Amino acid sequence: MTGARAATDGTPTEVWHRISTPASTIGPWLPEGELGAALAEGLARVEARLAVAVGSEHPFVREAAGHLMAAGGKRFRPMLALLAAQLGDAGAPQVVEGAVVCELTHLATLYHDDVMDEAAVRRGAPSANSRWSNSVAILTGDLLFARASDILADLGPDAVRVQARTFERLVTGQIQETVGAQPGDDPVAHYLQVLADKTGSLVATSARFGASFAGVEPALVEALTAFGEEVGVAFQLSDDLLDIVTDGASGKLPGTDLREGIATLPVLFALAGDDPDEGRLRELVAAPVTDDGEHAEALALLRSSRSLARANDVLREYADRARARLDAVPPGDVRDALSALCDYVVTRTS
Repeated sequence: MTGARAATDGTPTEVWHRISTPASTIGPWLPEGELGAALAEGLARVEARLAVAVGSEHPFVREAAGHLMAAGGKRFRPMLALLAAQLGDAGAPQVVEGAVVCELTHLATLYHDDVMDEAAVRRGAPSANSRWSNSVAILTGDLLFARASDILADLGPDAVRVQARTFERLVTGQIQETVGAQPGDDPVAHYLQVLADKTGSLVATSARFGASFAGVEPALVEALTAFGEEVGVAFQLSDDLLDIVTDGASGKLPGTDLREGIATLPVLFALAGDDPDEGRLRELVAAPVTDDGEHAEALALLRSSRSLARANDVLREYADRARARLDAVPPGDVRDALSALCDYVVTRTS
């Protein structure tokens, strides 16, 4: 492919991409040139297929099912599927279908997560549960799982089995997060396993689907799957750290986890430590920090803490582990883009 491809209506790919895909899908790690154009076209196809998948003859169902999709999102999982597919037959029709299955599954979990977290906002818009009700949000998530399963049925029994096992890990991770670390458990190990199950597993499946449906050789599929899990954990770790260090300019309200009593990695390190310099921090974060003054104090202490530095070290370790998986990937633009993704999850600001 040289230059811009045309969409079916003759519109150049770059323009088609801008009008068909939310701007938030474009990350600074994405490649330019021929590979970038191919990914842009693939994303536009994913977006069009998602729009069909959330449709309904019932106006309210259509509105509820499309609510979070319309709010945007990075489309991280379909992008990884499309990128992995570039190592094989990227034009195989199952590639886009597999990417859509992963994104629908992700969107469905967000509806359910917002109910469990009693979240009022998602992606800068009112969450489905706050706009309508918990029941509507739960049922809408179920609907998206059903739509994903319907698409999956055409992708073969192996894909169904992979998705079933992924879904089991998603649910197991959510249960483990809900009940928390039990007596005798290492809270840090528990937290990292929750991230692997709740986030890493579906990112891994996205890479697996993209590569396997493109006919990539099995050993490379396994390497890409392992890459996906580790970079997925890194991505969620960076999300948790952004909750502490963001200044709010990106639209994220800083310290939300602190207010809700969610102990992310820096807080777990602080609570488990005995550093006298973090005594006041341990006192503040031992429970949800709802007082505005104490919340501001806790955020300031966390931002300058050794515990935050340790958490950043863990983030870099996961990114480095993911990058090491790329030794199995042939040198070239795809490998370079996946390596850039490892850099992005460490340095991202939104």
